[in-house]
Amino acid sequence: MRSRALTVIVMGMASQAAAMHVARIRSGYTDKAGQRREYESVYLRRTYRDGGRVRHETLANLSGLPEGVVGSIEAALQGTALVPASDAVTITRSVPHGHVAAVHAMAAKLGLPALLGPASRERDLALALVISRVAAPASKLSTLAWWSDTTLGADLGADAASTDDVYAAMDWLQARQDAIEAGLARRHLAPEANPSRMALFDLSSSWMEGRCCPLSARGYSRDGKKGKLQIEYGLLTDPEGRPVAVRVFPGNTGDPAAFTEIVSVVRDKFGLEKMVMAGDRGMITTARIDALKELDGDYGWITALRAPAIRKLMADDGPLQLSLFDEQDLAEITSPDFPGERLVACRNPVLAADRARTREELLAATEKLLAPVIARVQAGRLAGAGEIGVAVGKVISTYKTAKHFDVTITDTSLAVTRRQDQIDEEAALDGLYVIRTPLPAAQLDAPAVVTAYKNLKYVERDFRHIKADDLDLRPVFHRLEKRVKGHVLICMLAAYLVWHLRRAWAPLTYTDEDPPAPANPVAPARRSEAAQAKASAQHDPAGRPYRSFRGLLTHLGTLTRNQVRFAGSPATVPMLTEPTSEQRQAFDLIGAPVPLALK
Repeated sequence: MRSRALTVIVMGMASQAAAMHVARIRSGYTDKAGQRREYESVYLRRTYRDGGRVRHETLANLSGLPEGVVGSIEAALQGTALVPASDAVTITRSVPHGHVAAVHAMAAKLGLPALLGPASRERDLALALVISRVAAPASKLSTLAWWSDTTLGADLGADAASTDDVYAAMDWLQARQDAIEAGLARRHLAPEANPSRMALFDLSSSWMEGRCCPLSARGYSRDGKKGKLQIEYGLLTDPEGRPVAVRVFPGNTGDPAAFTEIVSVVRDKFGLEKMVMAGDRGMITTARIDALKELDGDYGWITALRAPAIRKLMADDGPLQLSLFDEQDLAEITSPDFPGERLVACRNPVLAADRARTREELLAATEKLLAPVIARVQAGRLAGAGEIGVAVGKVISTYKTAKHFDVTITDTSLAVTRRQDQIDEEAALDGLYVIRTPLPAAQLDAPAVVTAYKNLKYVERDFRHIKADDLDLRPVFHRLEKRVKGHVLICMLAAYLVWHLRRAWAPLTYTDEDPPAPANPVAPARRSEAAQAKASAQHDPAGRPYRSFRGLLTHLGTLTRNQVRFAGSPATVPMLTEPTSEQRQAFDLIGAPVPLALK
């Protein structure tokens, strides 16, 4: 293998002579005996123009080479013909570098190493685990083997780590979780950074492999993994969705219990006495609201009512009537059932039409499944109330529509009819939701209340990134409770990096750089015209392809660091391949040069 940059050097291409040069830097110091010592550092550098500025990029440190070899390189850059490239240089090894270097650069920019804890081998390994989770998510054993195949292993001292070293680093990191999250809370939840004093919280789950972890339990699986033991974990973010804290719970923990735990964390461990907690209708229940009212400090909430409460507001000419939405999509109402609270009722007609269509499709699909059973009964091939009931039971709940059918069974007959009154009652709530909050209008008007509640979509987006899109948290293989918590913490910290990287790299990916604000907060989100143009063209004006976030990381991984040996010298020199324009821009967007080494 021969790198492009080295081929340019040895062939002496005149077009590159002005761009590459050998820089000699003389330095000195006074030793303990008082004598002045002089030495010279020699670097191979590339000069390029960035807008109106001239920049210099170090490609290789030539200080360890003999003077004759350095002179030959210098002569080659000046156009002197030397020897064929195939005889002049040998690349002894080429290792992927760009993807881990970019993630490490963002981590350094965000101060993540210092946030993790004091400098130590455990911190370097913990940082390597977080970076690896972003660059190439895999099991810990796979990651351990992967480190030696990238510059991350050598530069962070992780390539010689053992399995015990990795587990010790996980334990060290998990023991520092409270301090790490407190630091993130000061950055993103404290009043200076978060004037609205708002935090978002939601709960998710992932399945476990194995049966020995004490956190494993059977519960409602948000992954649709029936029959699997699972854990649950709650994610706390700022109003824009930056991950701040995560808590792991047994797999059968309910949303309200998780909410109680995170409120305790925010108040007692983060020291935030005034906050507004936003959570979904299953999270912030009436009992949890009563508990918030009893807390020391000023804690508000934003959540939504469940369907039975909404029906009660609509019954008997109650305060919630569909006529409120004749000219607008939201209306603020009050009810004696919710003293001291504001209720903001919203109706999304697009969502209403979608739910009506989906309901009709599911009802029709259920009737299609029931038709053969009815035909068998009518033909006498299926008889007996018990056997008929078993056959009906196998199919009627397939689409979870059994509540909308009346089923009459005798020994010789089967009749299935729709409960139209119940269907109509449910349809009246299509696209309708009611948000409740005690916050005064002077602090948050009705549209802002709706926006704050709908911002829970950011937590759901973070869960997608953590669980599937980017970080592959699931399934969980660890059996010790502290290791499971450490694994989830690593994924949360990786999600923190991904949040910032996705924003920084939006110009290179399909990410919408400037999503338009909706005409009103109830309206569905829309992509900007620029984002739609990206998706349509698939290439930028320079002809470079737009990529997914994962695709961009893969492309960055093609930027390698090569160990180069020049003819006449046994020493090797580390040298980068020439970055593509995309790779260079990716580093520019995070405000970092392309580094020869991570540190």
